[in-house]
Amino acid sequence: MIVDSSSDSRYALSFSTGALLAREAALLAPIFVECLNWEKVRDRAVEDNLLQARTHRTGVRLVRETVKRLSVLTRREVELLNELTAPERGHLMWVAACRRYGLIGEFAEDVVRERFLVLSATLQYEDFDSFVRSKALWHDELTTIKDSTMQKLRSNVFKMLVEAELLSASGHIIPAVLSERLIALLSERAPSDVRFFPTRSAA
Repeated sequence: MIVDSSSDSRYALSFSTGALLAREAALLAPIFVECLNWEKVRDRAVEDNLLQARTHRTGVRLVRETVKRLSVLTRREVELLNELTAPERGHLMWVAACRRYGLIGEFAEDVVRERFLVLSATLQYEDFDSFVRSKALWHDELTTIKDSTMQKLRSNVFKMLVEAELLSASGHIIPAVLSERLIALLSERAPSDVRFFPTRSAA
């Protein structure tokens, strides 16, 4: 499943739950490998509280969001998820967020990677705000979001970057060191999803 993130489609903006969700993904991926059905994965995870959420409501939200991210990965990527190292898993789940949410993917490529390539060492909230303002010219859905909601979305994107070890807590961009097997996986797509990372590797 590939989510259309082209400029003529509306941005999905429901990424305020969780952050990178790498731990959650590692718990749910093996279930999908067994049954090959995301609906069954979701039902079982909620019923058995596999993500160990404090409340049922929180558990439902976490499971739903984790499944959304995982479902944009290829079957091979999901199968490999639990074989990957922790850094590799974090990188793959960053890719999942970028594929699932066009706004994140475009921010990763147009701002994070671009700032890295032009030797701008830091990334600040204002960079995200400026990016969103520029996109609002073509996306009306960005003009109707409450400020509090946009702050949550922005905060979550930065948490994802930190958890994926692409950004330091102080806002310094960390060059991505992608493993050869992950580069090979991401390069099966055209253009390569290496473009979502602050790296000089070919995208």
